[in-house]
Amino acid sequence: MAGFNDVSFMPRLAVPAVCLLIAFLGYFSQVLFNNSTLDPGPLSRTESWTFNVLLVCLWISYFRAVAVDPGRYIFPDQVIEADGRWCKKCQAPKPPRAHHCRHCERCIPKMDHHCPWTKNCVSMTTFPHFLRFLVYANLSLWTLSVFLWQRFYALWEARNMPAHLGPTLTGLVSLVATGFVCSITCFVLGIMLITTLKGWVENQTTIEGWEVDRHEASIGRGRQDWWDITGPDGEPLQFEKVEFPYDIGFFANMAQAMGTSNFLLWFFPLAGNPQISKTGSGTGWTWAENGFNRKEGMWPPLDPDKFRRAVGGFGMSRRNYEDELELEDDGLTIGEHMEAFKRRQDEDLRRRKRRQDELMAELEEVDGDGSGRASYDDDDETNNSNNMRNWANSDGEYLRDYGVDEEAEEEDEDVPLAELLRRRNVGTRSYNDA
Repeated sequence: MAGFNDVSFMPRLAVPAVCLLIAFLGYFSQVLFNNSTLDPGPLSRTESWTFNVLLVCLWISYFRAVAVDPGRYIFPDQVIEADGRWCKKCQAPKPPRAHHCRHCERCIPKMDHHCPWTKNCVSMTTFPHFLRFLVYANLSLWTLSVFLWQRFYALWEARNMPAHLGPTLTGLVSLVATGFVCSITCFVLGIMLITTLKGWVENQTTIEGWEVDRHEASIGRGRQDWWDITGPDGEPLQFEKVEFPYDIGFFANMAQAMGTSNFLLWFFPLAGNPQISKTGSGTGWTWAENGFNRKEGMWPPLDPDKFRRAVGGFGMSRRNYEDELELEDDGLTIGEHMEAFKRRQDEDLRRRKRRQDELMAELEEVDGDGSGRASYDDDDETNNSNNMRNWANSDGEYLRDYGVDEEAEEEDEDVPLAELLRRRNVGTRSYNDA
């Protein structure tokens, strides 16, 4: 499914196409069974009721997977603290497990991926409906497969009979077409169901699975001692192996995802879904961890290459914003302090640009034939480092293939401007009061 979100016609045709597919397999097949000469004849009352009840559950689940809002974070204050991750697109904090969707254009709570077939994000609020949709879709397909198998088997049993005594050509073509579409759909949705059930039991979204793979690939490159870097708070940042923290036990995982511990409601089509807390904490804002790491809040783990680019090279620490924003009694006005702050920003930008140019010059070594290509063959370590910048998993999927805005995911070395101004305003009030 990688890249389907970027197909130009997909947003307009995806939902109608799915509805047409459900109608074809669900209702055309019944017309075929009940109005053709195919043995063993029309569906029985029990078969018809079972199949149509499954179809009703499928329609309800699909409608809710499409229509339910994937969730949004609402912050009561315009200027807020930025202790954790920060979204450069929303200009707001990014709670754990949230990601900025480039299609929904906002941060989505516990984003799994942006599904092209529902034209909606699979998230904390929509996951129960998406899972139910996959369950009822596969149950319906398996039931239809049984009906189709019965008719194909009857044809095989009657293979020695004269052709004019068997079903019509139209009935045979329709049966083959229905069987072909059913088998392809069953295969694709079966894979989706298996991966979704696995993520449900392990409490791991598709994006987090991608992050786990990338982290393990980074660990496999070795030489973790490269990444001892001082953070903006002066504390050393050691690149280390981080265990996935949100797997808190299979039943607790499933209950958390479905919004209730009553397992009888998990697959009820009209059951609800988790709701994001409006208090700025609680459901959707914080998540229980299993305690396997040395402290909480270590996920997602640091990407060494991304962090190295942010700080401008090995061993270089970030700026100490606290010291820079500390207002001293130097006789300067507020405007002069602001001008000095802007000058420091410009100097830092130039210094970062110069450092990046130097790094690129070191990497872009011209090979012997003068082609101008980077000769990474002589330095596999550098080549691996460069590849990690635009990393794909074993399925060839990049983070953007899940709908994530990669630009919003990039770590920025700057504290958000709102936070800088807030700290400056606090310092100014303190300075004036003194």
